[in-house]
Amino acid sequence: MESQRDERLRRIHNEAGMVTPDGMPLVWLARHWSDHPVERVYGPDLMLDACCRSLQEGWRHFFYGGADGVADLLVERLRERFPGLQVAGTFCPPFRPLSPDESREIVARIQASGADIVWVGLSTPKQERWMAEHVESLPGKVLIGVGAAFDFHAGLKRQAPAWMQRSGLEWFYRLLSEPQRLWRRYLVNNPAFVFSITLQMLGFKHYDLG
Repeated sequence: MESQRDERLRRIHNEAGMVTPDGMPLVWLARHWSDHPVERVYGPDLMLDACCRSLQEGWRHFFYGGADGVADLLVERLRERFPGLQVAGTFCPPFRPLSPDESREIVARIQASGADIVWVGLSTPKQERWMAEHVESLPGKVLIGVGAAFDFHAGLKRQAPAWMQRSGLEWFYRLLSEPQRLWRRYLVNNPAFVFSITLQMLGFKHYDLG
């Protein structure tokens, strides 16, 4: 829904190396309009799967995001779960735009770290903008935006029960958990999403994804 209002963000999604459905409503719609099998790619699960596989592949991880100290706590928890996990570094950015010098410094730090995967745990669409702005400066790195996965796996926030995730109700759980921060995302975007999809299914609206 943000991409429908923001042309630059839509372009970021369209030009990304890969965009996957994180929420069940998108999975259901993709299944409705596609002949190909579609499954949810949940950021927190993706992180765990990649960390597990990296023990055999030797991938090195850099964790960018979270409030002060969150990335280090995340690494501590992940190493308990995956002994031998190779961590190239961490960085928790301040809650303000980085200056040009700060941006160059963190890019140089990530590049020098030897990381293969850079996990970006910022709010949406902040993380998408950050990855788009820095992907060309980080050749050979895979940048993956995983949102709240940092807080989940650091043990700072609870994930919705599996049945709520499967039922497409994770948004409701998160809204109850963080109403002040997430009310606009869900109470404004969700009804607008349902309305727009209804118009599309009835043939009254067409989305230009280009």
